[in-house]
Amino acid sequence: MSKQFPLKQLTRAANEARGLAMDAIAACKSGHLGLPLGVADIGAVLFGHALRHNPDDPHWLNRDRFVLSAGHGSMFLYAWLHLAGFDLSLEQIKNFRQLHSKTPGHPEFGETPGVEATTGPLGQGTGNIVGIALSAKMAAAHFNTAEHVLFDHVVVGLAGDGCLQEGISHEAASFAGRFGLDNLILFYDSNDVTLDAPAAKTQNEDTAKRYEALNWQVLTVDGHDIEAIAAVYETAKHARNGKPKLIIAKTTIGKGIPEVAGTSKAHGEGGVKFVDAARQGIALPSEKFYVSAETRAFFDSRTAALKADYDAWQLTYAAWRTANPGKAALLDRALTHNNGTPAAVAADVPPFGANKLATRVSGEICLNAIARANPLVISGSADLHGSTKNYIKDGGDFDTATPSGRNLYFGIREHAMGAILNGIAYHGVFTPSGATFLTFSDYLRPSIRIAALAKLPVFYIFTHDSIGVGEDGPTHQPVETVSALRCIPNLDVIRPGDAEEAAAAYAHAVARKDGPTALILSRQNLPSLDKISVETRRRGTLRGGYVAHRETEPLTAIILATGSELSLAIETAAELGGSVRVVSLPSFEIFERQSAEYRESVLPASVTKRVSIEAGITAHWWKYVGAAGKVIGTDDFGASAPGDILMREFGITREALAAAVKSL
Repeated sequence: MSKQFPLKQLTRAANEARGLAMDAIAACKSGHLGLPLGVADIGAVLFGHALRHNPDDPHWLNRDRFVLSAGHGSMFLYAWLHLAGFDLSLEQIKNFRQLHSKTPGHPEFGETPGVEATTGPLGQGTGNIVGIALSAKMAAAHFNTAEHVLFDHVVVGLAGDGCLQEGISHEAASFAGRFGLDNLILFYDSNDVTLDAPAAKTQNEDTAKRYEALNWQVLTVDGHDIEAIAAVYETAKHARNGKPKLIIAKTTIGKGIPEVAGTSKAHGEGGVKFVDAARQGIALPSEKFYVSAETRAFFDSRTAALKADYDAWQLTYAAWRTANPGKAALLDRALTHNNGTPAAVAADVPPFGANKLATRVSGEICLNAIARANPLVISGSADLHGSTKNYIKDGGDFDTATPSGRNLYFGIREHAMGAILNGIAYHGVFTPSGATFLTFSDYLRPSIRIAALAKLPVFYIFTHDSIGVGEDGPTHQPVETVSALRCIPNLDVIRPGDAEEAAAAYAHAVARKDGPTALILSRQNLPSLDKISVETRRRGTLRGGYVAHRETEPLTAIILATGSELSLAIETAAELGGSVRVVSLPSFEIFERQSAEYRESVLPASVTKRVSIEAGITAHWWKYVGAAGKVIGTDDFGASAPGDILMREFGITREALAAAVKSL
């Protein structure tokens, strides 16, 4: 390194960051000391030397992104964000893990300036960084010009053995290697320790060889040699060789507390009782939450230097906007996720007319119509494009030579697909979607849950939605899965009953800004409900529920249905006479957000004679039918037979529905 390299300042800052972690975790008697102490020297290099950002503008488009995949070590990130000048005060550090603080137990996107992703469930961050890096490649292809470069940042992650043992990390690494994401750098905190025991207790693979086999460039460094860390980082950053980079940093967990350092006891708060002596050992004064004037001055000067790069980029950005007004308008829409209102997006899909289409097929038409109107909607599938029908025609395929392609081939990697989609959403330019069979949605459920928690505008296309799948049998018939998805807070689940409802469902998914949406689509053909106007079906779906078949006599009974069972409900009501109403309820979550007056107009409380029908488990429907009602469905697994035969076998028929209504 050059003589100007600030080794002394970075060493001091590393120890002061260790001190902040010790004091915060000791104060709340909760947390994880091992990582913040063990990788403090890496933090010093990243935040004090390497990462390009502007603490005064944490959302700067071309900032380098850092994601702490090992989110349990959150005090590492909080300490460095505070030292680097982000809007995270010392008071917030002192309030670590306290109610309403900006320093929750694990990093949460949107809660803390500088936190790029919600992490904690091990391995999630290893997929998020792949999605962010992918999105950065796509953004560069869409928006950079020969005269102006807007996007050329790097994406950096930090993971430990826990993240790399989780299967999601292998899936994500395999994808990143195949698609040449050489703007991605992952630090592996290789300290040979896991929570319960030395790492050798549960692993013996050669991580370097594994990643090399996945087309990664692998570098190794002493994780406590600040100059060496800086040098290897520069090598990784500038090697745009079609390979993501893994930097294996050999570290000592809990470094600075000799009584627990290098052992499993260092992982959590086991070293807290030794922190006073440890502070003396790393030359910190007795004052808790201490940051020296020298460290403050060092980061002030670094921020000023970073500001010069930021200002130069802003000039480029302004010139780019002048030269490319169309691209600028598109990027403005993207950065505010302004895809239009759901009604406006739905208007991009022409009416279907009378037809008999599976909603996966009508969904393909919807997606392509919407994608033509919005070039930043992208879609991918877990090796099932031919079945999930979500390929964007004329959109091209994302690949190393075609980074502007809008179709993502995730391979059979559902878990990673979920985390990668989240990463794309964190990056904030594209509206991402991904598809697989509904029965496999549980493979990406942890990522869906994080998307809902982090309020990410992602949508999922889940097809083959019920026992109607037929001959593939119970392994592929997701009887319980729709209800399981309905349990996730802030996830909108929509199961449309025909093509027009599907159009509204896609429109809601694309327009939504504050969370993810799961579209539940059929494999089998569904009749068009063309006796109901297009406007009624679309507008009603956008409200989560509506009267699909209105009574012509005094109302005595209500049938509630969704998806493939909606047409069956309408046929049954017509047979039962003019006093029966049918309510289509494609989305419980959206319906519950409507006004009490609207919900009462659809489901009047005075009418207690209610029956619901859905080809899945019955539990969630009792909320709507009440104790006096009945629920038709199945609380058992399916079987292998043609779908229509299975519907009869499980009693999901017009006859059973009519009998249930009459029995009340």
